[in-house]
Amino acid sequence: MADDPHLELPVDPDVPGRPLHLRPSSLAWVFAGGVVGTALRYWVELAIPHDGAAWPWGTFLINLGGAFILGALLEGLARLGDDAGWRLRARLCAGTGGCGAFTTYSTLALEASLLGRNGHVGTAVSYGVVSVVAGIVTAWLGIVVASSLRKSGAPA
Repeated sequence: MADDPHLELPVDPDVPGRPLHLRPSSLAWVFAGGVVGTALRYWVELAIPHDGAAWPWGTFLINLGGAFILGALLEGLARLGDDAGWRLRARLCAGTGGCGAFTTYSTLALEASLLGRNGHVGTAVSYGVVSVVAGIVTAWLGIVVASSLRKSGAPA
């Protein structure tokens, strides 16, 4: 491709080196995971609704669970080998699509805003701060768990 006189043009879709985000199969894997992640988030939010006055437990648990799963998934896949083949498809489907659609930091922001507007400023601020810090911690815990499972399992 180095001898191509038109390098300023977009990548040819028939060339194997097409960027991942432009491959229809990659988009399909993300979409499939997104459908599942969105449905799961919807069901959790129905089971644990937020009234605008108390801690938004549904969104909080969704975001922490998604952070843990994503940390464990990415660590586990990285320890299994290169980001190719079934590992790439699993990352796109479960990680980008599933966890991306399941977790919802936009809802976190909306719920914090509603809490503040309804006069619960302390809860709003603590909800925002605790959600972000706990999300980082649970993602790290997911990494630790996946790492320890790999160590106790088959040899590398």
